[in-house]
Parts: sequence; C-alpha cells; structure tokens
Amino acid sequence: MSPLGHEQSVALGNWFAGMDPGCRPTAVITSTYLRARQTAAHIGKVGGVHPDARFIVDERLREREFGILDRLTRAGIEQRFPDQAALRTRLGKFYHRPPGGESWCDVILRLRSVLDTVSLHHSRPGSRVLIVAHQVVVLCLRYLIEEMTEEQILAIDAEGEVANCGVTEYVLEMKSPDTAAEDHELRLIRFNFVAPLEEAGAPVTAEPDAPAAAR
Repeated sequence: MSPLGHEQSVALGNWFAGMDPGCRPTAVITSTYLRARQTAAHIGKVGGVHPDARFIVDERLREREFGILDRLTRAGIEQRFPDQAALRTRLGKFYHRPPGGESWCDVILRLRSVLDTVSLHHSRPGSRVLIVAHQVVVLCLRYLIEEMTEEQILAIDAEGEVANCGVTEYVLEMKSPDTAAEDHELRLIRFNFVAPLEEAGAPVTAEPDAPAAAR
C-alpha cells in the first residue's frame, strides 16, 4: 500500500474509532486484493472496529476482471483490440465481457450470493458489516440492494469515480411498523462519503485497482 493509501485508511479507521463501540463494525468482509486487505487491517489497528469483530476475506468481492483489456486506456483498446471496442459500443458496458474478463452482469451474479451470505450470517440485532471492496463492486451492490435499473446505475457511474475509502452506508429498517419482522429493507444513508478523510486532512482520490478504459 502506498503512503497515501495508508493515510486514507487510517483516517477512515479513526473515524470509526470515534464512534461508540456498539456502533463500530462487528464484521469486516474484504476483497482478496492486497490493497483492500491492508485497508481493512489499518482500520482495525486504529480501533475502528468492534473489539470482537471478525475479519473475513471473500474472493467474490474482488474487482471486475478486465481480461485482455487490463491496464489499457481507451485509445489502447481501440488500437490493439478494435473488435472489442466495437463490441463494447454495440453491447454497452453493462453487458460487454472482454475475453478472459467479466461484464458488470458477471460481477452482479457473484455479488447476489455475497448478499445472501451477509443476510444468513450477519443479520443478528446489533450486527454491523463493513465491506471493503472496489469501484464496480460498490456500484453493483447499490444496483442490487436498491433494485435499480441498468440505466440508473450507469447514470450514477457517469457522475464520477467512487473515492478511495469513501463510505457507502445502509441501515436496515422495517418497511412498516405493522408488517412482520421479516419484512425489512436496507435504506441508503450516504454514498461516496469522504468527510472522514477531509476532517483528517487526508487527500481524497479515486484510483481504480486495475486501470482500464472500459471499466
């Protein structure tokens, strides 16, 4: 992890540490990527999680696989793989799957099971789950949790990058006080929240783990 990444993760960890212990994450589920695991570790080291929090590495949270387009700019893709550039234009970024890589739909498929796992193992009263992942994963989780359309999530994506150590937060609420206990939903509290970094004087940046123009 770079010095900047360390500064950002410590700033976020200190923000969590400033909460009442009962409000800190009781479970931390992280991508297999080294930067994500290091971010989670730094948050824990500064006291940003519940004292009994579990740390879990889950391969389903890895960033979208870019295949042969990995680390290429848009110009590089058009020059080296014009057929893929044309195919992406025809299919759209939501459905385009580069050779050896994934489409957004592929990422969404594996994230459906992640949400099932969270619901099964981390839904007890008082549970708070911190997921440490990546740009496309964050957006695809929003797509699933909020039951968005393709157009809605791509519009959010077009608004700008997900910041490194930016916070997206949901709270579990009953749909109605008159409904059964199982009838609940996750409500978005904030998205791409970077105040913890700004308050600590840490730079706010957005740097994809695997640069590619067709992210």
